[in-house]
Amino acid sequence: MASLVQSVDWTAIAPPTIAAVVALVVLVADLFVGENRKAVLGWTSVAGLAAATLSLVPLIGARRSTFCLHNAPYDACSYTADRFTLVIQFLVLAGALVTALLSISSLKDARNHRNGARPYPEGEFWFLLLSSAAGAALLPASRDLATLVVALEVASLPAFALVGLKRGDRRSSDAALKFFLSSVTATAVTLLGVSFVYASTGTLHLTRVATGLTHVDGQLHTLTQAGVALTLVGFAFKTAAVPFHFWVPDTYVGAPLPVAAYLSVIGKAVGFSGLILVTVIAFPSYADVWGPALAALAALTMTVGNVAALRQQATRAYSAVRLLAWSSVGQAGYLLVPIAAAAYSDDPQKSVGSTLAYALMYAAVNLGAFAVAALVARTKPLNRLSDYRGLYASRPFAALVLGFFLLCLAGLPPGIIGLFAKVTVFSAAVDAGLGWLAVVMAVNVVIALYYYLQWTATLFRAREGESTGKAQVADRFCGPLTTAVAATAVIGVALSGAPQVVLRFASTGLF
Repeated sequence: MASLVQSVDWTAIAPPTIAAVVALVVLVADLFVGENRKAVLGWTSVAGLAAATLSLVPLIGARRSTFCLHNAPYDACSYTADRFTLVIQFLVLAGALVTALLSISSLKDARNHRNGARPYPEGEFWFLLLSSAAGAALLPASRDLATLVVALEVASLPAFALVGLKRGDRRSSDAALKFFLSSVTATAVTLLGVSFVYASTGTLHLTRVATGLTHVDGQLHTLTQAGVALTLVGFAFKTAAVPFHFWVPDTYVGAPLPVAAYLSVIGKAVGFSGLILVTVIAFPSYADVWGPALAALAALTMTVGNVAALRQQATRAYSAVRLLAWSSVGQAGYLLVPIAAAAYSDDPQKSVGSTLAYALMYAAVNLGAFAVAALVARTKPLNRLSDYRGLYASRPFAALVLGFFLLCLAGLPPGIIGLFAKVTVFSAAVDAGLGWLAVVMAVNVVIALYYYLQWTATLFRAREGESTGKAQVADRFCGPLTTAVAATAVIGVALSGAPQVVLRFASTGLF
């Protein structure tokens, strides 16, 4: 019998550990830092996330496993730092770092708007953000179902509180409640599915689950199928796949903009990395079940998301954020395509690599779009699409950058990385024999072109009956916020210059 004593590789677990430790440091420091020095908590969080991101460097090119049962086979490890883990952890921690930069400006603006009063408890805000980032960084390294579920909840539970943290804001409270109820339902469904899978196989480790599912007793076959299906439904909630997407628009509008940006990128990374782990590693023998299901979800998700984004009214309050929310639903459909294709492909890792490459592109440009939205919200708090008319006249840098981000999301030059990512996903569907799904994706890309180009054109139209105003010009260079916009723009341009590097890095030797 294998010993229960487990090994610990501190270098392998450094990224989520650093984020978790800094979260505790910030929470304790909040008790001793005066009201006029709360900004130091934000910069401490930024430094902690930067350190967590840098801790990925020693893991490049290595495959390290830890929390393994002593004297047990290699497949009895709960944490593995491989290429797949490295890509997702970089996306999560770098995305959380950009979110932190956005949050510093948003918290400062909120204090100024209320004449020094703090609408957000800043110590709790930074603690929750870092805690969620730690859980999100843990999830892609999880190699057993128990650790997977725990990491999922550590990433999700602080996010509920972040959405509803603003004091006295009804929209924020309503958004948090809707987000909480949908996520709790998803967790319950996931746990039920995991319990069925465990009852059928007698193990929680993903590779052993894969082996066990090929030798399930005939009497447990129905139970096993139900477990696989329920587990997939739980992760479909987390990825905002239709019809499990209903919480997205109201949650993004009610949450502070940096939190909405966080959910749109890191929240999706959590859901998709978990979905990849359970399908490709744990449930490959049930590919005939989850392959068609994910293909149908992909088609439905991208269609509903893009059509809803197309219908947004330019003069409606928060229409810019709603468009980004529905756009993120549509993008989730594209991300599902290669995962569905993995069920039909002879090389599932190549298909998964297409999802990771697309996710890296989406993370950079979508965070950048939210950063520009946060910049505009400083003078136009209702954040309507009509508020972006003539943005080039008052903030040329912001307008050019936002236009670039929107073209990347649309898949048009000069956003070469967006075009490259869409072609990669399209190729994954065609190579897997999913021609109908490729056609659906092509139609949706055309639909999305309309609203992305319409928004882009608005940026350069003449403003009607309104001067540019000194306040807008003065806000052009807002330290952390401008840094976040510039950083995402540089990453987007760099990726557009060498898109093949992304696919090569994200698709070779993943597991």
